[in-house]
Amino acid sequence: MPQGTLEVLLVSAKKLENTDYFCKMDPFVILTCRTQTQQSSVASNQGSNPEWNETFVFNVSEGVKDIQMKIMDQDIGSCDDFVGEVTIPLAAVFAEGSVPPHPYTVVKNGHYCGEIKLGLKFMQEERHDRGMAEENFGGWKHSAAYY
Repeated sequence: MPQGTLEVLLVSAKKLENTDYFCKMDPFVILTCRTQTQQSSVASNQGSNPEWNETFVFNVSEGVKDIQMKIMDQDIGSCDDFVGEVTIPLAAVFAEGSVPPHPYTVVKNGHYCGEIKLGLKFMQEERHDRGMAEENFGGWKHSAAYY
């Protein structure tokens, strides 16, 4: 699996299921890549079709296969409402280096509840073959002890 930096461009969402019945939603997104979590700004009063145009950067290490996004509706004075979620596999961006902004289906309890649009970019970190380099340092071959 590749190692490097994953850049996520969170563009917008549309047709989100409205969790506020008397006013427009204030959606935000929680992005999670393995143990790293970041949060978008709140799209205040933007309702079911918010726009963010924000970029997030994650360090990718061995074993990372996807990124999860949870869309929430900020509520003042009570708990934030869960709007929906999406899990995006990263195999395509690892292979291609980038995926242009594209809509992904948001689900809640297995049902469609909107779309989120984002782009992905991956910058692979160069690996160094440590096998040969370690042989050149220390060890009995370089010992200068004479008896």
